[in-house]
Amino acid sequence: MIKVVRTNSSNQDFIDLVKHLDADLGERDGNEHSFYSQFNKIDKIKYAVVAYENGIPVGCGAIKKYSENAVEVKRMYVPINKRGQGIASIILTELEKWAAELNYDKCVLETGKRQPEAIALYKKNHYEIIPNFGQYENVENSVCFEKKLNNEKASKH
Repeated sequence: MIKVVRTNSSNQDFIDLVKHLDADLGERDGNEHSFYSQFNKIDKIKYAVVAYENGIPVGCGAIKKYSENAVEVKRMYVPINKRGQGIASIILTELEKWAAELNYDKCVLETGKRQPEAIALYKKNHYEIIPNFGQYENVENSVCFEKKLNNEKASKH
């Protein structure tokens, strides 16, 4: 069974998983990796989750404020040997739940065209492709997504 723990970016399991993520992205993105890495610092993330299976960390993700009504999903990662088991969807659902509890209306995110499994994950979880935003606006390799949250409080406004 997968157990998801809410934490922040000082959690050592989160830090270790992100190191594996960065190594993977470094291979996939090649020369472009340094461009992306400047937007992926984890020293000040307040909202991170780590998924555990039998006490072993098997995935992570985080959210950070993007705008008054949106959070950006960051640092999603599941090791290759644990993919295809629904762990990333469990992490993503927990991040969405947390964002709604914090009164955000939607999640936005960016992923790369060289990460087809990430694109499939977000589509499976009802994220819609949107025009590239912010620092990703003119980046050919980037794909941006958005998902409106079912936030009780937000819908009453």
